[in-house]
Amino acid sequence: MDVDAFVADHHAEWLRLERLINDSRRLTGPEIDELIELYQRAATHLSVVRSSSPDPVLVGRLSSLVARGRAAVAGAQAPLWRDVTRFFTVSFPAATYRLRWWLLATALLANLASLVIAIWVARNPEVQAAMATPHQIRELVEHDFANYYTEHSAESFAFQVWINNVWVSAQALAGGVLLGTFTLFVLWQNQENLGQIAGLMFAHDKGDIFFGLILPHGLLELTAVYLACAAGFKLGWTIIDPGPRSRTQALAEEGRAMMSIALGLIVVLLVSGLIEGFVTGWVHTTWLRVGIGVVAEFAFLTYFIVLGRRAVRTGATGDIEETPDLAPASG
Repeated sequence: MDVDAFVADHHAEWLRLERLINDSRRLTGPEIDELIELYQRAATHLSVVRSSSPDPVLVGRLSSLVARGRAAVAGAQAPLWRDVTRFFTVSFPAATYRLRWWLLATALLANLASLVIAIWVARNPEVQAAMATPHQIRELVEHDFANYYTEHSAESFAFQVWINNVWVSAQALAGGVLLGTFTLFVLWQNQENLGQIAGLMFAHDKGDIFFGLILPHGLLELTAVYLACAAGFKLGWTIIDPGPRSRTQALAEEGRAMMSIALGLIVVLLVSGLIEGFVTGWVHTTWLRVGIGVVAEFAFLTYFIVLGRRAVRTGATGDIEETPDLAPASG
C-alpha cells in the first residue's frame, strides 16, 4: 500500500473528524450523524493501516483519533467518585433494606439458637466436661477470652478479624446457590461457637465480662454476618420460587443485588474490625466501649433504613447497573 497516497486521500476526512470531536458538545443532529460516519471510516482506515503498513506514526495518529472518536460517539463515562457515591447512597442501602425482614428473621432465629445452646451448656456440667478439661475451661473464662483481644497488636488483630469475617460472610452469601443449605451451615457454626462460649462464661459467673467484650464489636459484626446469611437465604429462595420472573432472570437480578450486599459488607466489617482491634480490648471503661458499639450499630441501622427506604421508593433494587453513558445530543 502506498502510505502517502492513502494519507492524501483521507487526510481531509481525519481533519474533519478531529474538528467534530473537539466540538462534540455543540453539534447539530446532522453533524452528529457525520461524526458517527467519519468515526466508523477512521476505524476502518486504522484496520487497513495496521494490516498493510508498518508505519508506527500513522498507526499512532489513527489509534488516537479512533479512541477520541469512540469516546465522543459512545459518550463520557461518569466519574468514578459518582459511581461510588451512588453505590453507598442508593445501591447498597436499597439492597439491604429489601432484605430487612430476612435480616430480622435470621437475627432472631440465630440468637435464639445461641441462647438455647448457652443455657444448655451453662446448666449441664457434663456438657462442659465433654467440651474441655476443667483446667482448659478455667483458663478460658479467667484469661484466654479477655486476652484474645490484646495478645496481638491492634493493627494486626483488626486486619485479621476483618479478613476472617469477610471470608465467613462471603461463604454465607455464596452458599445461597445451594438453596441456602451451606448458608445455614455457616450460620449454625457461628451461633454454636457463640453459644458455647457464652454458656461457659455464665456458668462461671463471667457473664458481665462476656457481654462487656462481645457487645462493642459484636453488635455490628453479627449484624453484618446475619445480613450476609439473609442474602444467602434470599438467593436460595429465589431459585426455589422465582415468582413471575423466569428463574434465570430472577437469579441474575437477585445475584447482582447480592453483589451489592457483598461489596458493602466489606466496608461494614472493616468498621467492626477496627472496633474489635482498637476498642474491645484496649478501652478499659466498659460503658464507653459498649457505648461505641451501640453507636456504630445504631448508625448502620439508621443508614440503611433511611437511605434504603428512600432508594426503594424511587425504584432502586440494589441491582448493580452501569451508569448510562452520556451520548452526544444535538442542540
